[in-house]
Parts: sequence; C-alpha cells; structure tokens
Amino acid sequence: LFLLFFSTHDELQTLDVDDAFFSTPEDVLARALKPEGGVKFIRTFQKQGEDQAINLPPNLDELVQNATYSQSPDPLVWQFFYDLQGSQEYPFPGGIFQWARYRRNGTGLTDNQKIFSESLHKHENTLTLATLRIFGNSLGQPHFHFNAHEMGYVLSGCGQAGVILSGTTSTFSIGIGDLLFFPVGTQHFLQSTCQEDLVLLLAYSTGNQLETLRMSQYFHGTADHILAQLFFKKQPEFQKFPKPA
Repeated sequence: LFLLFFSTHDELQTLDVDDAFFSTPEDVLARALKPEGGVKFIRTFQKQGEDQAINLPPNLDELVQNATYSQSPDPLVWQFFYDLQGSQEYPFPGGIFQWARYRRNGTGLTDNQKIFSESLHKHENTLTLATLRIFGNSLGQPHFHFNAHEMGYVLSGCGQAGVILSGTTSTFSIGIGDLLFFPVGTQHFLQSTCQEDLVLLLAYSTGNQLETLRMSQYFHGTADHILAQLFFKKQPEFQKFPKPA
C-alpha cells in the first residue's frame, strides 16, 4: 500500500506503457520496436477494457514466468530512495519529526542520504516529505512556511487543526484518513486531542531547504518595546514569556 504525492496544481496527467503503445500507429510501432513478424505481430495485441495499471489480469501466473530484479548500485538507488523510518529523529516540544528533504550542509546525513538530498535539489519541482508525531494531548505550535504548500495525511490518532488568517481562525477535527492542505504562507497548527499520538505523513512543494517560522520564534524575535506598543502592555510584562530553547 502506497500513499503518493505529486508536485502539480493542475490535473494530473499520466501516460502508461499500454496507453502509449495503443496510441501509436501500427507501422510506427513495428519500425520502432522491430518485433519478429512486424506489423502482423503488432496487430495481435488487443487493448483491454480495464486499465491494466490498476487491474491485474486474472491469468497473471500464465503470463509471467520470471519477475526478478537485480539491485542497482547505491549511487543510483539513493537518488530515488530514502529510508525515512530509519532516519534521524528531530524532537520538538510535544513531538518528533523525521525528514526526507534537501539540506544545504548535509548535517546528520549518511553518505547515501546525502545522495538523495542532492538529487532533490537538482529538480525545480519536487517534494520534501516528513512524518510528524505529536504526542497524546500535545501541541504542534502555530507556524508557517515561506517557500512551500503543505499537504498532510493522518495515519493514526485524533486531533484538531487550525488555520490562522487575518482576524479569523478556522479550526476542525481530524482523524485517520483525513487529508489537510495549507497554502504557502498560511499560519496553521496541529494538536492531539486524545491519549494516542497523532501521526501524519506530510509533503511540502519544494526541493529547496524548507523555510519555517514558528510563533515562538517571531514573537520572541520582536523587540519588547515594539510588543509593548502593539499590545498596550508594559514592556516588563513580556519578560514573563519564556525564551524558546
């Protein structure tokens, strides 16, 4: 079972091998593929009524005699593969992230993970993926991303999501199988609302290093005298907010 993300805002267009084959004129197929029997052999192929990329033929055992694959060298494999579950954990107050993303300096990556990281960065339209675990009854604080839309799929647990816009906040309950979408620059938060951990698979529409700003960062990054003017509170009052680690 796979969960797939595709980096497009347009309707997804897919061309399968059989679609391309049956859309090509018979004489062109014969000249390109050069089978024994030429066009006559090409004409023995019949387009199926069902999409064979989804529906396997009932007589598959008769059709396939050998389906073995040799493992490719690591420099080739790791351009397209990443062991996300086995990668380094990045804890934060209330949960854990694990990332499959581009990193500018490659800190904490193995040699093979660096191959994957650089492979992501070579493509303009690609994805950063992550698993997010928010511990039971804990909060993933409000934040937003400068350079990516975010899409998430709830794998387990129950929780609440919030989208904070100018003057309004939209909140809604989330559970297993729900899909979330936060456009670039949209401040949002996630929290677990039960004893069970809330676990999501997240995709971000960037091949660059993901840029994120959290509420604790920009609040404490604003000078106390500016905050005093904005909130009509005495400047020393803002010393009551603990600085983030």
